[in-house]
Amino acid sequence: MTVDGGETDLWLEVMGPLRVRRSGVELDPGPRQQRLVLALLLADAGRTVPAGEIVDALWEEPPAHAVNVVQRHIGGLRRLLEPGLAARSTGRWIASDPAGYRLLATAEQLDLLRFRALVRRGAAAERAGHVEEALSHYVEALPLWRGACGSMPELPSQQPAVFGAVDRECVDLVRRTADLAHRGCAVRLVLPALRRATELHPLDEALHAQFLGTLSADGKQAEAIAVYQDICRRLAEELDVGPGAQLRQAYAKVLRAGGPPPTPGLPGAGPRPRPHDAATTRARAARLPVPAQLPQDPPRVVGRDEELRRGLDALDGPDGSPAAVPILAVDGLPGIGKTTFAVHLAHRLSAAYPDGQLHVDMRGFAPDGPTDPGEAVRGFLTALGLPAAEVPAALQARVGLYRSALAGRRVLVLVDNVRDAEQARHLLPGAPGCAVLVTGRGRLTALATGFGARLVNLDVLSPAQSRELVASRVGVARTPAGRHAVDQVAQRCGGLPLALAAVAAHAPPPTGDALDSRVREAFSWSYRLLSPRARRLFRLLPVHPGPGIAAPAVACLLGTSAAEARALVGELVRAGLLVERAAGRYDSHDLIRAYAHELSVEAEPEAVRREALGRLADHYRQPDLVSLR
Repeated sequence: MTVDGGETDLWLEVMGPLRVRRSGVELDPGPRQQRLVLALLLADAGRTVPAGEIVDALWEEPPAHAVNVVQRHIGGLRRLLEPGLAARSTGRWIASDPAGYRLLATAEQLDLLRFRALVRRGAAAERAGHVEEALSHYVEALPLWRGACGSMPELPSQQPAVFGAVDRECVDLVRRTADLAHRGCAVRLVLPALRRATELHPLDEALHAQFLGTLSADGKQAEAIAVYQDICRRLAEELDVGPGAQLRQAYAKVLRAGGPPPTPGLPGAGPRPRPHDAATTRARAARLPVPAQLPQDPPRVVGRDEELRRGLDALDGPDGSPAAVPILAVDGLPGIGKTTFAVHLAHRLSAAYPDGQLHVDMRGFAPDGPTDPGEAVRGFLTALGLPAAEVPAALQARVGLYRSALAGRRVLVLVDNVRDAEQARHLLPGAPGCAVLVTGRGRLTALATGFGARLVNLDVLSPAQSRELVASRVGVARTPAGRHAVDQVAQRCGGLPLALAAVAAHAPPPTGDALDSRVREAFSWSYRLLSPRARRLFRLLPVHPGPGIAAPAVACLLGTSAAEARALVGELVRAGLLVERAAGRYDSHDLIRAYAHELSVEAEPEAVRREALGRLADHYRQPDLVSLR
């Protein structure tokens, strides 16, 4: 952009990463604080920015010489914008007065002013009823917005309010343009700006609803479904809520549009060997192989009749909701039998899903790391008959193609052993007809709040069920001594199926005093993934003499704050190593406690454990806690 007959070719950008260009060459705006001062002046172009506002933006606690520093940065910016400017000269770009500083620029030098000029023209055309002309001005303005106003890695986390005001202007125009684009059948023109807007406002349900509708109108049903799944996950994880009515209605409209087509052209998808349209996908589905990936059905599942009934009710065919993909999320502590239960339930359900059964072990707690969701989707795509060469490189594109391949089919998906809901969400089908069974050690609440999953917790077996499990492996004890031995085994294993199975595999049965290596390994996978502070807490918990412990006692045991104690307890609960048995009181299985005791003796010096016990004793001596021992 030239000014004054070409004397200066300067272009300034603040609607995204800060940029200064002269004659097409990008200039360095200077150090962090100087860049922030420039961004403030650009975002408030035409207005005098008080020196106090600049000081507040630069420092939480301004130094005594703050005003002098601001003046030095202003001088640096004047020389940047006008090379060769004499010392102490104000130049032509930044005016100063007793109140502060003002940037002198026009729509030919600053993207924000250019943006506002185009918006004014579009608004005038819209008021006059000229929709196409208004849309052309708006569409010309939107590419000027490249991201968060003044965005720089060096900016403070608490950014100036003027930046947010500029971003709101842009988002408002995106909404307005999207509405006009739908009326004029030009939705593709607004999609890039809608993507930026939803990235900037990841929890704005109304904006995402508009994005879903625009994607669907452009034939991008699969991407629309992926966007819906993403915001549902964020709402669940960050706000602990599910999608609202407006967002659900937008999603239902996407599904009614005919199911998700494939997703060529997704951002970041990269080139594909051959494009697919919806007809190609459906035609291919008719001749695809029927995957049968379930592991072998266990010969007998003991003590899970009620949980199996609930699982059958949840997954035995659609529940009648037009947008429903039934999901059952099974959780429980290590060794409780989640995989055995899920595989057996999946075999019981297989007849209801004649187009196949997919299975993947996500290895959420494996010492060598979990299964990458992208690789899991790749495996599903090849199992569904897609040639490996046609699997897209980008995760989003893989997910879209996977959901396209499942559209109109009845497939059961078993996602076993996830670390958290995030590991599972990419593997969820996008349209009704399929069903998902997920297992994990921690409570998968995000799947319930974000995707409507039903939650099932597997608890330990009762003494009678424990005896039944042992008997199913080694036979019924015929003598009083044999029955007594089985009872002892059942008691010492605490109803944990993995431990019971491990003991029953030995002949003759061991005493049960030592942890079986398989049980120890199952616990160790969870333990290794803990943070160092959570590991130390786990090792010190056996010092506590009682069956349950509250968070305040945990804080004293560890010698830390109540807030950190709550965070560490939550980490152990999510790993399946602690359970909240009663409100605010936590306990662990006898075998987990035995494992923790082994680690405590091995890794914690006796003096450290004595100190921890002393802190606990001091805690329980407090008068108001005597009754809570």
